[in-house]
Amino acid sequence: MVTVPPTAGSARAGLVALAQDGSPWPRPWRYAIGTLDESRVRQAAVLVLFGVLDDVLAARGTSGQDATDDAPASPVPADLDVLLLARASTLSHHPGQVSFPGGRLDDSDTDLVDAALREAVEETGLNRDGVEVLGALSPLPLPVSNHLVTPVIGWWARPTPVAVVDSAESAHVFRVPVADLTDPANRRTAVVRRGRSTHKSPAFLVSADGREHLVWGFTGAILDALLDRLGWAEPWDAARTVEVPV
Repeated sequence: MVTVPPTAGSARAGLVALAQDGSPWPRPWRYAIGTLDESRVRQAAVLVLFGVLDDVLAARGTSGQDATDDAPASPVPADLDVLLLARASTLSHHPGQVSFPGGRLDDSDTDLVDAALREAVEETGLNRDGVEVLGALSPLPLPVSNHLVTPVIGWWARPTPVAVVDSAESAHVFRVPVADLTDPANRRTAVVRRGRSTHKSPAFLVSADGREHLVWGFTGAILDALLDRLGWAEPWDAARTVEVPV
């Protein structure tokens, strides 16, 4: 049997189908801690930007690319990546956490897609003209800051350099191969303990530019759900946990 290697084109087609579907989230969204105050809820958006790396491939093998019996092929191409950033450790909300570019809807924004793109430019310096917006997904609750957050799916048709624009806001802007996110060796369950409460959520160990990050919380949950919905997820051991200090 001949295995057809995944390509950037097939990955983009899956993202287009996802964006057209519009509602991939499990209901209720069990990773929301607390409840929204509907009387003062605010709208926000994040840019979930996929693209093709120029020179950094996934560390693991993919179909037709160094796959072995001990390292099974990834369901995504080795050059497919997603844009992330690590927030500054001095911020009052979510310090040091890894997130997608994004933020609150401003009066100057035409809509939530415009908000996601504006925030991405402000945080990473990317050229928004090179981003093909595939669609917006249904919003998710983020009770800790009383936001409804709309993920905007984008395809980086013409990638441009990215970097930290404001060090008071971000500590690291980076691109991660999706095949390394799907690698079961990099999957964990994040455990957060607050008083007598314990919260668990999907997490990912990632490395970029010689730095290591743990992607967990809201962003980790979105990635986990997206990988499942796209058919890119692989079986992993949820019993492998990592304690997150808060």
